[in-house]
Amino acid sequence: MGRLVAEPVAGDNALAMSVGELAFKLKRMVEGEFGHVRLRGEISGWKRVASGHCYMALKDDQAVIDGVIWKGSAARLAFVPQDGVEVIATGKLTTYPGRSKYQIVIDRMELAGAGALMALLEKLKAKLAGEGLFDAAAKKPLPFMPQVIGVVTSGTGAVIRDILHRLEDRCPTHVVVWPVKVQGEGSAAEIAAAVRGFDAIAPGGPVPRPDLVIVARGGGSVEDLWSFNEEVVVRAVAACSIPIISAVGHETDTTLCDYAADLRAPTPTAAAEIAVPVLADLRLTVDSHRNRTERCARRYVERGREQLAALARHLPKRDQLLGPQRQRADDFGQRLDRGLERRLTIARGSLDRSGAALRPATLERKLEGARARLDATWRLVQSLNPDAILDRGYARVTARDGGATLSSAGATRVAGALALHFRDGVVEALVDDGSASPRVPAPARPADAPRGRPAAVRPPAQPTLFHDL
Repeated sequence: MGRLVAEPVAGDNALAMSVGELAFKLKRMVEGEFGHVRLRGEISGWKRVASGHCYMALKDDQAVIDGVIWKGSAARLAFVPQDGVEVIATGKLTTYPGRSKYQIVIDRMELAGAGALMALLEKLKAKLAGEGLFDAAAKKPLPFMPQVIGVVTSGTGAVIRDILHRLEDRCPTHVVVWPVKVQGEGSAAEIAAAVRGFDAIAPGGPVPRPDLVIVARGGGSVEDLWSFNEEVVVRAVAACSIPIISAVGHETDTTLCDYAADLRAPTPTAAAEIAVPVLADLRLTVDSHRNRTERCARRYVERGREQLAALARHLPKRDQLLGPQRQRADDFGQRLDRGLERRLTIARGSLDRSGAALRPATLERKLEGARARLDATWRLVQSLNPDAILDRGYARVTARDGGATLSSAGATRVAGALALHFRDGVVEALVDDGSASPRVPAPARPADAPRGRPAAVRPPAQPTLFHDL
């Protein structure tokens, strides 16, 4: 019968355990029994959280088991897991008491064979192609003769030596090498960083910016070349503003990097051949163009000479062209001689008439008339002289410091100090009409100053310019 309160029962030695005790017993049992397992299954619900840990489920057609990859193990994965990819996970089983679930803690995870690897490759290829990373319209043209070539490859392998030797043979070019790991853990991140690094170089800096970049690696298996299939590498190549040649593996090897690059080369050596032209061929081409240009120029000159000669044959002769002009020149010369003689005759007649007009008697009469007019003018000037009336007892009043004749009482009051001009000299005076204060006398006139009016001067007689002939 059921009891309300649990009590010990005779013969029952099973003690009651707590839920936690049972959960941890199960945990120790599972971990002890399944401390190392390998599971084959398809990834489902893959996600990476902010802490760096990864969670997923592995499933097949019969069951599902949860899985977790801690941050340190996730960083060592050789590929980026995706849903639907079949893998083989190696780790240990454990339980999670908080949810009464068991799960696998994965230490290592690989693709389950080449088929799974190719399936992952095709899935990533379809995803990136859908984003337009492989579109032909996005491909950049390669420069004809790059001055600087950047190479992303291993710094110690045979690939870089093959590229340098081939470039030296064809057309010596400045090469900048960015050494990277080309396979293994962390190689994809180094390759992508190198491509982005070349693209970030500023023109004119201490390190020359490449005009062309070659991403190269020697041949190998699909696993060896897998770094060039990583999404981070493909995106870096597609986003680079510098034209890129992908030379990964041999002719039969194809990676997603080849699709994202602007041009795929079958081998690293072929990439060097594609990157630059043959210098000897260029020189030969230039010489050929120079010779053709010279021949064309000579032919042009020869044709011009032929055309000029043909035209010259149709031109009239020199005598035929110049004959009428010569005749006209002779006619004008004769007419000029006759005209000059006529002009000379007219000039001689004019000179004779002018000479007759210049006889001494005629000149004397003209000069006497001029003297009479000059004397009349001088007499008029003398009659208008203001000092001419001083001989008749008059005086002329001016300001002491000179100036015009004062003709009114108001003007004399304004002047104050006056000069009275008489026939025989000048007397200085001050105006005192009882209303103004006495003015300061002006300094005396120098003793040698001229007094009185100036005497009338008759201009001297002008001598004749002509003499009796």
